[in-house]
Amino acid sequence: MPDQPLITLALPYYNEAGFIGATLRSLAAQTDRRFRLVLIDNGSTDGSEVIARAACEDMLDIGVSFVSEAKPGKIHALIAGTAIVETPYLGTIDADTIYPPGYVAQALDLLAQNPQASCALAFGLDSQGRHTFQRFKLRVFSLVFPRKCHTGGYAQVFDAAAFRRGGGFDVNRWPHVLEDHEIVHRLLQYGPALYCGGFECYPSDRRQDRSSCSWSLMERVLYKVLPSPLMDWFFYRFLGPRLAGRGLGNLRLRERDWQSDDRSGSG
Repeated sequence: MPDQPLITLALPYYNEAGFIGATLRSLAAQTDRRFRLVLIDNGSTDGSEVIARAACEDMLDIGVSFVSEAKPGKIHALIAGTAIVETPYLGTIDADTIYPPGYVAQALDLLAQNPQASCALAFGLDSQGRHTFQRFKLRVFSLVFPRKCHTGGYAQVFDAAAFRRGGGFDVNRWPHVLEDHEIVHRLLQYGPALYCGGFECYPSDRRQDRSSCSWSLMERVLYKVLPSPLMDWFFYRFLGPRLAGRGLGNLRLRERDWQSDDRSGSG
């Protein structure tokens, strides 16, 4: 009999036919099988769901749930997917990211050894041969700024109780891009974030330039250097209005102007 699942991985997707199969194959190769999958289709029109279901057919020992969320926007898909989580931990992953075989094992080990933590955050590394420099840079950032988020929604694992106490994903509170950073900000009041060398994954290279749907350099620097007591002001009084003024609502993630090839992007 398979071990009781400890973590549910929520994977929202929108027109990911070019990537989702490889992502799911990397999850099928996990050494620690104590996880469930929730796949949330956010209105795909390219056959992504067919590919996803086929990729999951061989995961006989992994529970998989398929959810549809018609309301467009990644945050709506995340809300729908995380609403059905019953495991002690939940993680958000992306459909264009490769997860090494020890990803689940490392996440569970980190959280088991640090029960006071609210989340464990993995480093996202590119595939262009810069892993050593990236690891060093992100490790330094995580040591110098331990109460900040240094990764994206493709690599976040939460204590489910802390996630619920923090209110979960909330489109009324935060309807903008960067929902991955805002959710970590809220959870940090319930426990620290965990980083660890070697806890990493590999997002698609199409993420190299997302300047059209992200924060500015000045906003990014302020996020890192401002002290924790100012983070509510930073997100809700400063950054949120600025993102709204630039039209960077969560729905903007569905646009493909930052994509350089003809494959569909993440939503």
